[in-house]
Amino acid sequence: MQLGMVGLGRMGANMSRRLQQGGHDVVVHDVSDAAVTELESEGFRGAHSLADLVGALDAPRSIWLMIPAAFVGDTVDALVPLLDEDDTIIDGGNSWYHLDVDRSKALEPKGIHWVDVGTSGGVHGLERGYCLMIGGDDTAVGRLEPVFETLAPGVQAAERTPGRT
Repeated sequence: MQLGMVGLGRMGANMSRRLQQGGHDVVVHDVSDAAVTELESEGFRGAHSLADLVGALDAPRSIWLMIPAAFVGDTVDALVPLLDEDDTIIDGGNSWYHLDVDRSKALEPKGIHWVDVGTSGGVHGLERGYCLMIGGDDTAVGRLEPVFETLAPGVQAAERTPGRT
């Protein structure tokens, strides 16, 4: 599946790597050109602006925001005018859930899906997988199922942590 990833910090970059290893086509963007360039050197398609990111994705687009909660609002405001009906924005950070509900309602008249995916797993998620807490409409969540299965493959996908049962 194709996905745009916005935010290439430790988790966003490693989530992109895990998705790429799982056979997904991930286009990456960050406010830091150096972060984009680093992942381009690993074979990712980089986008040095949100407009470039949207232009690189096939419709319907799915764009995952893995950025600090304080920057989600401004990023969504910049992203929405570039999107079309049936596109999806995924908030993978730790935004307050009331803001996610409000953003979902605000995007509904435009036909843009909003999916809230609280994500944990830190830097070890690349190897072990992530814990995802998913909320959104059935259409968008169903479409993203291959991404979720790659990121959170289940307890059987990683050896138990030594000393844990």
